[in-house]
Amino acid sequence: MIDNHILAPIFVQLFTAIIQLICWRKTVTQRYLSVGGSLIGLMVAFRLFGRVQESGILTMNAANWDAPFGIVFVADMLSVTLVLLTSIACFAVSLFSSVGLSRQRMLYGYFPIFHFLIMGLHGAFLTGDIFNLYVYFEVIIISSFVLMTLGGRKAQLEGAVKYMAMNILASMFFLTGIGMLYGITGSLNMADLSIRIQEVQNKALIGITSCFFLIGFGIKSAVFPLYYWLPSSYHTPPSAVAATFGGLLTKVGIYAMLRVFSLIFVPDDFIRTLLMVIAVFTILTGALGALIKTNIRRFFSYLIVCHIGFMMGGIAMFSKVALMGAVFYLIHDIMVKTNMFLVAGLIRQLGGTMDMSKLGGLYRNYPKISLLIAIVLFSLVGIPPLSGFWPKVFLFQEAFAQHQYFYVAALIIGSFITLYVIANMWVQVFWKNIPPSAETENLFAPMPPYKKILMVLPIGLMALVTLYIGLNAEAIVKIADIISTQLIDPSAYIDAVLGNKTD
Repeated sequence: MIDNHILAPIFVQLFTAIIQLICWRKTVTQRYLSVGGSLIGLMVAFRLFGRVQESGILTMNAANWDAPFGIVFVADMLSVTLVLLTSIACFAVSLFSSVGLSRQRMLYGYFPIFHFLIMGLHGAFLTGDIFNLYVYFEVIIISSFVLMTLGGRKAQLEGAVKYMAMNILASMFFLTGIGMLYGITGSLNMADLSIRIQEVQNKALIGITSCFFLIGFGIKSAVFPLYYWLPSSYHTPPSAVAATFGGLLTKVGIYAMLRVFSLIFVPDDFIRTLLMVIAVFTILTGALGALIKTNIRRFFSYLIVCHIGFMMGGIAMFSKVALMGAVFYLIHDIMVKTNMFLVAGLIRQLGGTMDMSKLGGLYRNYPKISLLIAIVLFSLVGIPPLSGFWPKVFLFQEAFAQHQYFYVAALIIGSFITLYVIANMWVQVFWKNIPPSAETENLFAPMPPYKKILMVLPIGLMALVTLYIGLNAEAIVKIADIISTQLIDPSAYIDAVLGNKTD
């Protein structure tokens, strides 16, 4: 079904950014515009999600050029779910940014660049053209590089160089893969590619092409052994920026893998084995890296890597149950990881540092805030019946069914190490007394009440969403079931793009 409203989430972010550019020096105006634009974007995302639930897959042909000749935008259940989650995270980060960033950073153009980044994310999720996906990836990379360097501190610039170098390398592999794919099929439309790729006789060339995509998306997703740039860079920018990065950017790579390796390159035994090996090592290296870090944001960064491996394992097994687990975990991970970095920023304000050895006593001084943070921490660990528990049920179930015992062992190790590092963080930051030698400053106490509310409110809102995902898991399972069905059998996607030319 054709529906021009597909582009609404992209245009809301684009126009918000452009209007903010006009108000370059007016940071107070930019804050209001950011929160207002994010709220409108959230309402538009809810409406688009409802439309897809009611009417099925929606399409929009740019400039009225029929597929596969023109650029097409497609809103299926996977796309609109990620657009909705991104909009929720965008709204929360906008609220946090309005008080969590210095005016100096806002004057560098933080808010318009942030909304250009969200626009790129929405575009990547909604495009049905493989080259257009690359274009939106570049919008994301450029915007995120600017956000990472805002302030110009040495650590930020060092992290940004590593981030940019690896993402440029990923883009090179991605673009090379697109060139090879176009050379052997003559098309860039993903639905059309799904049909044409089956007609190519040279299966070895298809396998090589798929490896280029795997490397490109693997770097962007921060999988083993291509992940080292993430822990070296995600701890350097402000917490609001890190929350956007930690919750959303690596998930674009996972989305691209789900889309491309279900629609175009259906994994054969070799690719599935390779993906499983990558998943196991990603879980283990991420978990072990988190064990030895004392800086909150550094070990959060390693947990991002660890939990990317959980989703990679679901893609590797490539069955309906496994993909349900991967998609459910993706939904959970976007919400909880965004919130974790907001929590890290709040702890920085409460204790003056993110070094756990210098923190302590937060539960005694701020019991209500501590209990709110506990909900987020328990969700991350996967304590039943919170959101992190349910996807693991599907992943364990399918791993045992397919006799993937190394993956089962990695899941158990990764889960227990996550539990250990989070429990250790709770003891160090919330329960123990502040060390006498620690010289910390409480930046939260002198804030005006409205600033305190705006700093805690987004964490509370995200925690409520996380609670909803866990306590209303049946509804999320239904969504994951629809998504996994469409990924396993993409015929509905192909028919919507190529078969239905009119409303």
